Order: sequence, then C-alpha cells, then structure tokens
Amino acid sequence: MINFNGTLLQKTANTFNSENRAFKYGDALFETLKVTHGRIAFLEDHYFRLMASMRMLRMDIPMGFTMEYLEKEILKTVESNAFTDAAVRFTVFREAGGLYTPKTNKISYLVEVRALSNAKLNYTIDLFKDYYIYSGLLSTVKTTNKITNVLAGIYASENEFDNCILLNERKQVAEVINGNVFVVSGNTVKTPPISDGCVKGIIRKKIIEIVSKHPNLSIEEVSISPFELPKADEIFITNTIVGIQPVTNYRKKTFTSVLTAKIKEELVKLV
Repeated sequence: MINFNGTLLQKTANTFNSENRAFKYGDALFETLKVTHGRIAFLEDHYFRLMASMRMLRMDIPMGFTMEYLEKEILKTVESNAFTDAAVRFTVFREAGGLYTPKTNKISYLVEVRALSNAKLNYTIDLFKDYYIYSGLLSTVKTTNKITNVLAGIYASENEFDNCILLNERKQVAEVINGNVFVVSGNTVKTPPISDGCVKGIIRKKIIEIVSKHPNLSIEEVSISPFELPKADEIFITNTIVGIQPVTNYRKKTFTSVLTAKIKEELVKLV
C-alpha cells in the first residue's frame, strides 16, 4: 500500500499523470525515515529539515502539515503494509501546471515503505569522477534531481563496488551515493562541510554531536581531498536507514573499523 495525500491506495494505483512536476522538472523533495517497532527515529529532525527544504523551494506548507500529522500518516502507511520495521520515503511535490514557472505552489505528497536493509560486513567503495556535485545550498536539500547519484550507482554496479564517493566541482569529497562520508585519522574524525555540497544528513548531524561530546575525539567539518582517503585509518558512511556503514576497502587499502564501531554503539543509544 502507498499513501497519496492521506488516502491509502494499492501500489499499482495510478496517482500521477503526464503533467506531474516531479516527473517533468524534478520539482520535488523527499525525506527517508526509519521506523522500528512502530516508532520513527529522529522524527523531529526529519520534520524540521522537511519544513526548511519546502520553504527553500518556495512550496506552500499546508496548515495541517504538523509533525503529528506526518507521524500519523507515516505510521498508518507502515501498518497498512503489515510492517513494524520499515524504510519510509516521504515525497513532496508541487502540484501540476506551468512550465519552468509553476502555476501554483500547492503541494501533494506520497508515502512509500519498504523493508529495512542492514549494514554489510564487506563494503568496497571507489571514486566517481565522470560528473560532479555542485556545491551550494540546493545541493544540501534532498530533491529528486539526483541524476549524478544515478550515474554513480550505475558505475558502481558495473564495477562491482558497493558505493562511490561523489566529488564537487573543486574535486573535493562531497558525499557518497546515498549518504554522508566520514574519514578517521587517529582520534580526529573529518567530514565535508555543508558548503562543499553534501546533503544535510540527519545521521551526519548526530555523529557530529556524538564525537563533539567525546573527551578523546575531535570532529572537523573540513574539505577533504581524495588523496587523503587511502591514508585514513577508517572510513564510514552514514544514512538514515543503515545508520553507520563501515568501509572495508578503497582501491588497494583495507580499513579497520574499531573507532567506527564505538561511534555506532553511541548512535544506537540515541535511536
């Protein structure tokens, strides 16, 4: 079952036509949320990021679009699919009409759910260098304009990688296909700053908070050169569904995950 504007429908139901702006112009954004035991992880963070993103894209926010309403609609959809644990995609798109300039800023939404995926034991990544993520505020928003990520995903599949690191136009590390990236050297944990074009990830935010409070660790939001990657002690990636995924291999380098495992333990306590 899917949830279209509050109505539960079969997944095969026709909900869009050829005028849909998400299809025509990528005029949409989405949140990926994790539900475990009937509870949405970090709901408040997701809600405020969604509201900020909708304002940035000049979408009208309905009066009833409260955090409680979103929670109710998400859990209703999860339950209708007989899940207690699920990955949820909450997509918001501007209603049909207009060309590049829309006729209205009113929105519709779609809630979809799927089974959760787990972190992998062996995880290999490489660089994707064909196209770049462009730094700037729009890159930090989870819009449906993700063609660079799609092409990186095809590249990863063709070369049997689990993921790829995306670079910005200055050839600095920005993110991975489906999340943020952290590099560990000694007791220092580094991650690209938002200004380098990475998505403003919810788990990214939590990791920064965890490391900042640790007496023996330091966190740096700093530009990272690809040349730093093979010199790192550990690399891990983050997203809402997996939480923390340790990287085991980058080209000829094999990484440990001792510190990553400790950080992951602290993250689990917050969920």
